[in-house]
Amino acid sequence: MSKTLDVVALGELLIDFTENGLSEQGNPLLEANPGGAPCNVLAMLQNYGKSTAFIGKVGNDNFGHVLADTVKELGIDISNLKFDDEIHTTLAFVHTYEDGDRDFSFYRNPGADVRLSAEEINPELIKSAKIFHFGTLSMTHSTVENATIKAIQLAKDNDCLVSFDPNLRPPLWSDLSVAKEKMDYGFSKCDILKISDDEITFFTGEADVLKGAQLIKERYGIKLVCATLGKDGSYALYRDKVVKCDPFLNPNTIETTGAGDTFMGSVLNSVLEVGIDNYDEDSLLGMLTVANAAASIITTKRGALKVMPKEDEIKEFIKTR
Repeated sequence: MSKTLDVVALGELLIDFTENGLSEQGNPLLEANPGGAPCNVLAMLQNYGKSTAFIGKVGNDNFGHVLADTVKELGIDISNLKFDDEIHTTLAFVHTYEDGDRDFSFYRNPGADVRLSAEEINPELIKSAKIFHFGTLSMTHSTVENATIKAIQLAKDNDCLVSFDPNLRPPLWSDLSVAKEKMDYGFSKCDILKISDDEITFFTGEADVLKGAQLIKERYGIKLVCATLGKDGSYALYRDKVVKCDPFLNPNTIETTGAGDTFMGSVLNSVLEVGIDNYDEDSLLGMLTVANAAASIITTKRGALKVMPKEDEIKEFIKTR
């Protein structure tokens, strides 16, 4: 079957309520930003001119339809986005700290996204993709986990590269040992891994992030591992190569929501352009430079899905270093 789509992603599509100033009474004002890591990644890929499709479920409610319309407007194929008549769209409330870091509170017990079932997966959509992308949030509940496992198997059987971002959110796990199991499963299936410094330490117990990333890469035989270090930049681990890229620290940072997804979208775009078997140190550094720059730009905006940086914006920003 011809690969007509660049990337298909499965997972959560939700509303991120992000703080945006105070009301006249001094109460926090919350802005309803469309979000959800897998779709954020696709939104970034769309800005690079790639073709994408999303698999997921939202509530048949106002927020669900806002999300569907938003994603469709971005050019992402939503033919496998389902609506749930019984359960509402998942909501996340984001509390931002002074340094731009954040905490999440989720209203998802359950939320519509965890009700996506294996029967609702369209196999043809996955077969048509060059890359299939997922995270652990589609493995917190058995119904959506079964859908995720089916999708991964379809991807494997149809020569798709598999991309994984654990995107660990501790409040969504009843037991963090289960989160570790799902991360282990994701590592065992993926060709491309994006993982943050705190996720590496959580999984390996290794305080040295590079050493932890190397342990994961070697144990699971992952082709390309990208480790993000927040304000310290990022690493790429590929074959016997380790490349480090400095961050683009931004004085205008207001919140970090979506930074990892912007980074991930940029990495997948690079894989599509370069080819997973064709990297050298220069192309790895080029990939990380673009990904770091894009991630830095998104920290200056509220939300993620609708405000992903444009390719020209990223190129101009890189010139400022």
